[in-house]
Amino acid sequence: MSENREKALAHYRIERAQELIEVSERLLEEGYLKDSINRSYYAIFDTLRAQLALEGFDSKKHSGIIAEFQKLYIKTGVYPKEFSDYIKSAFEIRSRSDYDDMYIATRIEAETQIEHAKALVAAIEIHL
Repeated sequence: MSENREKALAHYRIERAQELIEVSERLLEEGYLKDSINRSYYAIFDTLRAQLALEGFDSKKHSGIIAEFQKLYIKTGVYPKEFSDYIKSAFEIRSRSDYDDMYIATRIEAETQIEHAKALVAAIEIHL
């Protein structure tokens, strides 16, 4: 992949992440907590993929994206270690929210995840 294509892809993914945050906020306002959590998770996921696009890396598995981001950017100190907690928490909450029939999402979880998504987007956007 050419450097220009990688940058264009990274910027596209960041724009998509920003859209997803807006959708997540609207869903939260309407009281659709599980859907809000899902959209804010995907905002985080697309943000990670945006950063990794600059490396020419992608994966069909969420775990692959998360592991590569952790290896290249968290463990090396490019981004603060707290981002690792944001990502792990978002993945776990989204999984429970999407797949556990009896899971009851809370407004605090949804709000917190949106704030974490915003923090990740803002930090990664600077590096792009």
